[in-house]
Amino acid sequence: MNFNADKEKDKQRETVLEEVYKHYPVMAKEATDALECTSSKLYIDATLGGGGYSELILQKISPDGKLISFDVDIDAINYSKEKLKDYKNLTIVHDSYTNIKKYLEKNNIHEITGGVVFDLGASTPQLTSKKRGFSFLSDSKLDMRFNQFGDLSAYDVVNDYKEAELVRIFSEYGEERFSKRIAKKIVETRKTKKIETTKELVNIIFEATPRIKSKIHPATRVFQAIRIEVNHELDNIKNTLNDVLTLLSNNAILSIVTFHSLEDRIVKQFFKYYSKEWTGEKSNFDYNPPLLELVNKKPILACESEVRENPPSRSAKLRIAKRINK
Repeated sequence: MNFNADKEKDKQRETVLEEVYKHYPVMAKEATDALECTSSKLYIDATLGGGGYSELILQKISPDGKLISFDVDIDAINYSKEKLKDYKNLTIVHDSYTNIKKYLEKNNIHEITGGVVFDLGASTPQLTSKKRGFSFLSDSKLDMRFNQFGDLSAYDVVNDYKEAELVRIFSEYGEERFSKRIAKKIVETRKTKKIETTKELVNIIFEATPRIKSKIHPATRVFQAIRIEVNHELDNIKNTLNDVLTLLSNNAILSIVTFHSLEDRIVKQFFKYYSKEWTGEKSNFDYNPPLLELVNKKPILACESEVRENPPSRSAKLRIAKRINK
């Protein structure tokens, strides 16, 4: 057997994979070190993506620890299955992290003994893909679905939502100051022709907004808002955090990387609420001890070298908490 030839083939395979699915796992070391990985425990990677976090966890817990990784994106699933195929203690689930609790119950798993890591938002391959409709920098059909088999797409939002609904999501999810003007222009445009591509939507945004000096592209906030709406991102985070909290064993870790203020606010408020004692007003029995202990009171930010190598990491924040009083 020619071991050198096999090694070279493996190296070539990895190079091809990276070219097809280029993904930079932000603060991967910090987020996975936070889990304090120990062999024999169960860990969850809620957002598998390119497998960067999963690989680091597996390196620490193999051979006896177990990792279950979730993703709705079939491209991510196919890529990571190949990348991580040598790890026998990994289970990859093609499903949303919102179904972590349902999956574990179905498989008779009652507790997450090690911890859970979340890398929220869209991945680099999704944002840069010319066929997925996430980016305003390339022209493609409006889509923006993390799950390619999902029912709701960006096309549906742009062409079917009422003007008031568009204003709401642009304002709430994009914090867009010109929400009303953009929504009105969209509705006017689609009266004569459906809006089908990212380029068409970008042109509408340009026409609806005044030219102001800004480092941010005029379409950034609207595209973010539509993506959040299509994928129910904020509701998914809220609901899943509550589910996961009930499953964590004592001393198990929650490690969460967010990329914009709306995500971070949810995680911050969740951690704050469950890390404080609460006394009910009506009854002496309405007393709950804190369920979480904050590992870092202030979020951890990407280091300067990482930001230089991967500029989008500048907006990332890592928050960590430990389950207690169970």
